[in-house]
Amino acid sequence: MKQIRPAQRVSAIARLVTAVVVGLVMMFPLYWMVTLAFSPNADVFSRELRIWPSSWTLDNFRTIFSSFPTATWFGNSVVITAIVTVLTVTGNLLAGYAFAKLDFRGKGTLFLLVLSTMMIPVQVLMVAQFRLVTELGIYGTFWAVILPSAASAFGIFLARQFIIAIPDELIEAAKVDGAGTVRIFLQIVLPLCKPLIAVLVLLTVMYQWNDFAWPLIALKDSQLFTLPIGLLYLRGQYGADYGAIMALALVSITPIIVMFLAFQKYFVQGLARSGIR
Repeated sequence: MKQIRPAQRVSAIARLVTAVVVGLVMMFPLYWMVTLAFSPNADVFSRELRIWPSSWTLDNFRTIFSSFPTATWFGNSVVITAIVTVLTVTGNLLAGYAFAKLDFRGKGTLFLLVLSTMMIPVQVLMVAQFRLVTELGIYGTFWAVILPSAASAFGIFLARQFIIAIPDELIEAAKVDGAGTVRIFLQIVLPLCKPLIAVLVLLTVMYQWNDFAWPLIALKDSQLFTLPIGLLYLRGQYGADYGAIMALALVSITPIIVMFLAFQKYFVQGLARSGIR
């Protein structure tokens, strides 16, 4: 067996210790949120530092579901996120395929124009988006949140980078067999894009699920609010119930964590094959 040199062993141990320390630092906020969510109010507002609840309780969860329309907010987040994800991923795949494999006049210029929109701050676009949804008559509805979010320049870029790596020979062979553009996309390109689809779905879901500023502007009925806006309403005028806030935050992030763990393999593959480092 090949012997490990002392210098290599020290280096490996140092990297391991560094990784463990960084991992603990990154996990501590999540641990603290879970601890406060299951702690009684006496522990939350105690002057003593407690890293473990004196007693585990579900009172904070009962508070957010009995005193606030948390179930409605959760359902609103699911509906908006699901529709935005379907529209965005579909549009990104179609646009990415067009930029990667189709030839048309002005393709390079149009692609650069799409990429340039990523340099525009989101806050700059909110005034134009507000005027647009108001003139369309959809202000205060789900569609005011969904339509402005139904396109992603970064998603188009990611899809184009992934699809451009698909061998042209596959597409040429399909054309020889008489397949058209739509059939090639559906039967040749799309089955090869599973890692890409996983990445686009995860990125879109995470962004839309946690979006706060635009839904706060576009929605005016509290029954249409999403979970991030609901977190704001848990803060009172003269104080805040931090236990309830942490409980709602835990409810909010749990679906994202579960989804990421389920699709982690495809997420890594999609980023690697898209050339993102």
